[in-house]
Amino acid sequence: MTLRDDSMTRWGERLGAVATRLGTDFPGESPERQPVHTVYGGAHLFSANTAERLGELSLAALDRWAPAPEDLASILGLPESQAGPVHDLVAEKLRREPVEDFRIDFEDGYGHRPDDEEDGHARSAATELAGGMTAGTLPPFTGIRVKSLSGELHRRALRTLDLFVTTVVEKGGHLPPGFTVTLPKIQDVEQVLVLGEALAELEQDLGIDPIPVELMVETPQTVIDRDGTSGVRKFVDAGQGRVRGAHFGTYDYTASLTITAAYQTMTHPACDFARHALQVSLAGTGVWISDGATNVMPVAPHRGEELTSSQEEENRKTVHDAMRLHYEHIRNSLIHAYYQGWDLHPAQFPTRYAAVYAFFLEGLDQAGERLSNFVESAAKATLVGEVFDDAATGQGLLNFFLRAINCGAIDEREATTRSGLTLDEIQTRSFLAILESRTAG
Repeated sequence: MTLRDDSMTRWGERLGAVATRLGTDFPGESPERQPVHTVYGGAHLFSANTAERLGELSLAALDRWAPAPEDLASILGLPESQAGPVHDLVAEKLRREPVEDFRIDFEDGYGHRPDDEEDGHARSAATELAGGMTAGTLPPFTGIRVKSLSGELHRRALRTLDLFVTTVVEKGGHLPPGFTVTLPKIQDVEQVLVLGEALAELEQDLGIDPIPVELMVETPQTVIDRDGTSGVRKFVDAGQGRVRGAHFGTYDYTASLTITAAYQTMTHPACDFARHALQVSLAGTGVWISDGATNVMPVAPHRGEELTSSQEEENRKTVHDAMRLHYEHIRNSLIHAYYQGWDLHPAQFPTRYAAVYAFFLEGLDQAGERLSNFVESAAKATLVGEVFDDAATGQGLLNFFLRAINCGAIDEREATTRSGLTLDEIQTRSFLAILESRTAG
């Protein structure tokens, strides 16, 4: 050999440091449950049973506009063989867990109000949240969206945050599991740093666990900062480990680019660019990404009991067109690996879950075959002393099944059948743990 031993040692030390740094900066996709949607609602309207009421409304929408599998197939273009299982899954989900994540909104969904009025709503919404904890009526994930930390609004935003968190802890003793704070309209790292400092002060004084943060991606600076680098990555770093997710805000973002209202849609090329930039910036970091909302609501334009046949037909067409548009938007998000999005109306829940279930069900055979082959190949390589250097792919395939289980598309029994893994292996949620167990055996 020509290369010297001392050179190999030095290079090994440098490359080892690189591997450690990469493992810290890019730990890989989180295997924890990510909600498939976030539902936003004004803080003044929130109550402990909001999720239950929304579930009732979403079931009523399904029963009215797509009561049978063939209706779902006709509206959304689902294959007939898939429409029955998807319709059953959607109906069961709406009865069992209609809302996965609810954000109590003090921003766009709430508006600007006198300080004493917002103070009152911060306390009352917090009291309702604490009551929901006691009654067991909250969805798995909850949180609040405060106003932006701009020069004009930062005091109002921080006061609302303080009143809300303090009241929940006073009433309930702690915050709900899965609670997060969403920060909108970010333009500078200082805004994220200040939020983190405010949360740290609340946590210390109230004796509560660290509160995660979600960042809204709705300004150009969040995508590409003034120095030409990734804004969202800077903002995530400024969160110092708090940032759980980054949510794309379609309409504020397109408006900030002076795109006219008629063209501010989920499918605008400017949105594609922003989403891809966000995705590239956060790939492998474990930070969840979420797409935006479809703002065309599946709501009938004519109401009342004595409608003409033409009005009833217009109602059906309007609602079905909106359902189809929502479904297509979600489908597009899923294809681009955006597994979460926003919903603004309970009548959107049926198409949200239909899109998610159809997406995972149609990919099960291929994903199962790939994962079982991948685990077998990886275990064999490790057993003979070879280095297996593609654990991220294995975790990605496993995460497909974890997402399918979490959203309710399949149960754990079907996951074991499809993937060739045992239930204990799936419950580890870790490809490396599965690999270590198989090679040790």
